[in-house]
Amino acid sequence: MRFLSRFYIDGFVLSIIAVAALASAFPATGTGATALDWATKVAIAFLFLLYGARLHPREALEGLKHWRLHSVVVASTFVLFPLIGLALRILVPSVLTDELYTGVLYLCLVPSTVQSSIAFTSIARGNVAGAIVSASLSNLLGVFVTPLLVILLMNTTGEAHVDASSVVDIVVQLFLPFVVGQLIRPWVAGFLQKYAQPTKLVDRGSILLVVYAAFSAGVVEHAWDGLAAWRVAALVAVCCLILAIVIAVTAFAGRALGFSLPDRIVIVFCGSKKSLATGLPMASVLFAGQPIGLIVLPLMIFHQIQLIVCAALAQRYARRTDPDLEPAPAS
Repeated sequence: MRFLSRFYIDGFVLSIIAVAALASAFPATGTGATALDWATKVAIAFLFLLYGARLHPREALEGLKHWRLHSVVVASTFVLFPLIGLALRILVPSVLTDELYTGVLYLCLVPSTVQSSIAFTSIARGNVAGAIVSASLSNLLGVFVTPLLVILLMNTTGEAHVDASSVVDIVVQLFLPFVVGQLIRPWVAGFLQKYAQPTKLVDRGSILLVVYAAFSAGVVEHAWDGLAAWRVAALVAVCCLILAIVIAVTAFAGRALGFSLPDRIVIVFCGSKKSLATGLPMASVLFAGQPIGLIVLPLMIFHQIQLIVCAALAQRYARRTDPDLEPAPAS
């Protein structure tokens, strides 16, 4: 585990890989697949209810006090990333298949992470309070903005189709539970805080269930047939390219707009992340009946790459001798 932590590979990521392998070897079929489908829908609804119950509305309202910082993070998440995703359409079909490109475009539309963005900002001695608000605001907006971007961009480009029934599923499985979570927050917030670890297991269990369902359906539908190894390698390279572009642009934007170094750290770490915890459940709702396994594969790969790269970058920032100075040169 010490070796894995050196590369910021956590047990949850390994669990996702293990569940994906299990689903590929033992996919659910027949009655089991029907039961799994319903269990997944219930788990997703409960997951977003927990998201709503945990997020204090004041965290989003506090963002107004430092609106320039949070505006840059939101613009990176929901403007810069989607533009990069649309531009990468030129890689089809020479580098990416249509299904893999759909996944690449989708990963560019999901919100930023919360926990890792805050953790890396703290390690790098950045503006932790700003990171908390920026990451929380991104996730709050993502519940509404990500489905809207999927409908607007993927429907118009022909990469995926979200019809009226999918919109109803979005409302029932994502929006409504989130709103209910916000409404019941005054009564359950203390309980969730007291039992944070058990509820985290519920979170992760729900996500693992979504992963199993997605990859199980992919095997049954033969979605993996014909996917060459070099396509997967090319996908890894594309994910690295996306992350490199975003980190470079956010670092330049923070400097050009005159932000202090602690705020620039927030922009880099919060503006370059994509949330696996939010993106996977959303994908199973947005792309019901489509090859979910291939669609979420880019997001799963990008998630691990961003952890490894940002862990190294945070350590580099942390080595600076003064909080107001530039990071120390890379060794």
